[in-house]
Amino acid sequence: MSEETTITLAKEEQAVVDSIEKLTVIQANNVAKYFEEKYGISAAAPAAVAAAPAAEEDAVETKSAFNIVLKDCGAQKIAVIKVVREITGLGLGEAKTLAESGGTVKEDVKKDEAEEMKKKFEDAGATIELE
Repeated sequence: MSEETTITLAKEEQAVVDSIEKLTVIQANNVAKYFEEKYGISAAAPAAVAAAPAAEEDAVETKSAFNIVLKDCGAQKIAVIKVVREITGLGLGEAKTLAESGGTVKEDVKKDEAEEMKKKFEDAGATIELE
């Protein structure tokens, strides 16, 4: 490590650190494993673990096209069928089948348009997922 630490250690603590620094990599790894098993102390950096979900969220936010997937039409099936017909242009029978069975309603929709469609479906009582 090239960074200077700002933590001040007591004499006993510094003696432990000095002893650990004299160990080989394998010995230091064994000490780390011992602390993990005995005390539940992990050597993993918490910042790296916390950064992973943030990276996933960024990927979702930067996605530009979504598929609109109908998961459940809910209790107001007729209202959902009307929204399916409005968005897809399908006939009544095809829209009814899609509303009842679920599935992809429309593919590669821009984010703003996808959010509007999702709101229409939710207002009609359907459960929608943007993928």
